[in-house]
Amino acid sequence: MLMNTKAAKLSSSPVTDGLPPERRRWALAAIFTALAMASLDTAIANIALPAIAADLAASPADVVWVVNVYQIALVATLLPLGALGEIVGHQRIYLAGLLLFTLASLGCAYAWSLPSLLAARALQGLGASGIMSVNSALISFVYPNRLLGRGFGHNALVVATAFTLGPTIASGILALASWPWLFAVNIPFGLIAMAIGLKTLPDTPRAVRAFDFPGAGLAAICLGLFILGIGSAAHKASPGVVSIELASAVLLAWFLIRRHADHPAPMLPVDLFRRPMFALSAATAVCSFAVQGLAFVSLPFYFEDILHRTQVETGFFMTPWPLVVAIMAPIGGRLSDRYSAGILGGLGLVLLSIGMVLLATLPVSPGILDIVWRMVICGVGFGFFQTPNIRAIMASAPSDRSGGASGIVATARLTGQTIGAALAALCFALAGRDGATVALALGAGFAALGSIMSFLRLKVVPSRGA
Repeated sequence: MLMNTKAAKLSSSPVTDGLPPERRRWALAAIFTALAMASLDTAIANIALPAIAADLAASPADVVWVVNVYQIALVATLLPLGALGEIVGHQRIYLAGLLLFTLASLGCAYAWSLPSLLAARALQGLGASGIMSVNSALISFVYPNRLLGRGFGHNALVVATAFTLGPTIASGILALASWPWLFAVNIPFGLIAMAIGLKTLPDTPRAVRAFDFPGAGLAAICLGLFILGIGSAAHKASPGVVSIELASAVLLAWFLIRRHADHPAPMLPVDLFRRPMFALSAATAVCSFAVQGLAFVSLPFYFEDILHRTQVETGFFMTPWPLVVAIMAPIGGRLSDRYSAGILGGLGLVLLSIGMVLLATLPVSPGILDIVWRMVICGVGFGFFQTPNIRAIMASAPSDRSGGASGIVATARLTGQTIGAALAALCFALAGRDGATVALALGAGFAALGSIMSFLRLKVVPSRGA
């Protein structure tokens, strides 16, 4: 039965237009430190899988769950924790997530078996979800509205930098120490970020309504099954298993939507998707991150198997994209404070689509510059799109639904990346040696579709409170 609710009113906490500059800098230090840790741990575990498998006597098929269980726990709980942040305060969810992430990192470092490591990684994913689910919402309260694009640009810069440096940092740690140190290094940074955050994070407004725990459970299982189903398809599980997982996710989503039909703040934020600007921006985000997933899974195989480049060379070729995104993110953020997300995002995704076509049509024996300048074009296009799009998502949601909107920002990113990775695996299964080229061409199509949806936003008048 639908829980009793009051209208989604805000508590008496005053809504201020950002924090004073000095306090803002310290709050951002806490926010960005935690975000960098959560983003790094999404990537660095991949580098350590062979060492973990050897040390814990696990098979390659089993040790992959070190990555999978983190991803499932993270994505499954983003929307419930975002909704809870609207009720108890975003800063509390953020700090609780940071505390859990830090303690779970200690558990990962002292794991004595694969099951114990998987349990700690699941808790670490839940902690990362607490950080990421309300990250965009906190940014919108830390920065004044006139600088909001700049704030999201700095936020994207942190994520892109972590993504760029993740493999290098992981390789450096593994060169000097054993794999548990990949997780132990989080502990001092987590404690410092918590100490700063407790004193400086803003006390965000809180909605006056009860939290729907059964609905949260349904949402978590729904999203978890969806990510699990996509992952199963990518790992060539039987069609029956994949169908059951995805069909169960769709059925639970339908049931949850029916359960919250009259709810002022549904767990799956259907109310926000009724807003054209929000829906188009979220769909555009999924398309763009699917492109990234397609590219970052297929390109290493292309460079090593087709072009016969070494792993070191492949790492070098993969660097320009996220590096340029890191450079472009603050620029896109500043522009988004002045220009429409529709035009900025549309042009960025057109450029991304062109870059993917250029990669798919590389000459037979490309030189270093042939590869690098194409990757730079993709990075410029992606970076030009990302920050204005996040700003559009957050600005198109009412203040009392900032948690739901923030959860969608993270969910769209991770879902798009997962879909892209699964489609890349499917391309290799269907096209064999030519799978990378097919995946890149498919990515160009996703980017083109995203650009169309972005340009459609030019016909929509954004209204935060409407």
